[in-house]
Amino acid sequence: MSTLTIQLPDSLHGKLRELADADGTSVEQLVAAAAGEKLAAMLEGAAYLRREAALGSRTEFERVLAKVPQGPPEPYDALE
Repeated sequence: MSTLTIQLPDSLHGKLRELADADGTSVEQLVAAAAGEKLAAMLEGAAYLRREAALGSRTEFERVLAKVPQGPPEPYDALE
């Protein structure tokens, strides 16, 4: 087990304490669980993108891209 010291805004710490109390757990346990959930989501998200990318086809991409009309972008889509 590792120890991590972080600084939180008082308002965030207060909300964490409220949620931890309502859950019958400690702020430390709540933060550890939240960090674990975020890590799992980010790792799964990366794995998902790798799986999807492996299914891609450069030829198919270029075929679809060729359908984009030529000309200047719409005003709302133009770079400033």
